[in-house]
Amino acid sequence: MKYTTAGESHGPEEIAVIEGIPAGLHITQEDVDFELARRQRGYGRGERQKIETDTVTFLTGVRHQETLGSPITLNVHNDDHNNWSKIMAPNAPATSENTLRKVLRPRPGHADLVGGIKYRHHDDLRNVLERSSARETTMRVAVGAVAKKLLAEIGVDVHGFVVNVGPAKSNLNELTKYKSLQELRNVTEGFETRALNQEADDAIREVIDKTKRDANTVGGQVQVIATGMPVGIGSYVSADDKLDGKIARAIVGINAFKGVQFGGGFDNAEKYGDQVMDEIFWDKDKGFYRGSDNLGGFEGGMTTGEAIVVRGVVKPIPTLYRPMQSVDIDTHEDHKASIERSDTTAVTAAAVIAEAMVAIELAKAVLDKFDADSIERMKEQVAVYRAEVKAF
Repeated sequence: MKYTTAGESHGPEEIAVIEGIPAGLHITQEDVDFELARRQRGYGRGERQKIETDTVTFLTGVRHQETLGSPITLNVHNDDHNNWSKIMAPNAPATSENTLRKVLRPRPGHADLVGGIKYRHHDDLRNVLERSSARETTMRVAVGAVAKKLLAEIGVDVHGFVVNVGPAKSNLNELTKYKSLQELRNVTEGFETRALNQEADDAIREVIDKTKRDANTVGGQVQVIATGMPVGIGSYVSADDKLDGKIARAIVGINAFKGVQFGGGFDNAEKYGDQVMDEIFWDKDKGFYRGSDNLGGFEGGMTTGEAIVVRGVVKPIPTLYRPMQSVDIDTHEDHKASIERSDTTAVTAAAVIAEAMVAIELAKAVLDKFDADSIERMKEQVAVYRAEVKAF
């Protein structure tokens, strides 16, 4: 399985093409639209979410709500393009009228300046920000929706939520009271902040409100948990084959993500071996299992069968309504950075995007190991493999 996305932030369309999804997977527009709506919701999002209502159209690869085994093309129309059609016109030459919204003062922390230098966009850094914008993650969530449908066929569930926004935190000790990800999902999706309880929701809202009043932005952390993955997916043979390594790359590849950890992560650096290693047990009914999950479901780059636990660090959004120091690329004079329409925080949306990226990497790994032509044959092979693992 592989995919690519295309489209600019204020362009007419966002597009993704997925190759390698088996034939026979039941998928509907509503399945994808549901995930797209989750991405758009969240406390701290900006005005654009009131303009756009993201809905997907299947252009290829799906017939009668079933995948064909051929490339799947997903399309999401940008409603906001109506306000930018002249500025983003691909077939009209640049004029004084259609280049009114030039970006000449790069934002600290954004791709503006480095991208302009790299691609020689001397005249307008909008050529950078239109693609580097997190609007592109719309299509990653759409691809993730397809991946989640595939994973559900073999009993794998994936869910993301917010750990903290600035100093306001969820109490992760509460995770132990949930018997399934669906129970956890019912709670976190009930809060606009995707927090674990009302107290954390109130605290996070307070931080976001204050940040907005201060014309500032704020970051945080999100966590993704996946259950039901078969044992031994991934490999220790080569660094490129380690599944946790692939997931780490996918998480840090999301706009504004600056760190990733598995299980106890960085806290494990302050502990001793007997506090970190997940002891091994055996039971006649379920075979080998671990007594804890400090390593986040991975050993040697392979899944252990325990819950996969991934956390990502999201930096504050670079666009501040109280802009920071910058330099005009045309005159080289000191100026405040450009201001583009933005969110106070995107951490609530980042939980959904991180969830999608984990699902994509898990789906890729499953399809690397099992049949990728037919969904029914894949399920048969997974069932046989699970039985083999249990009998080991």
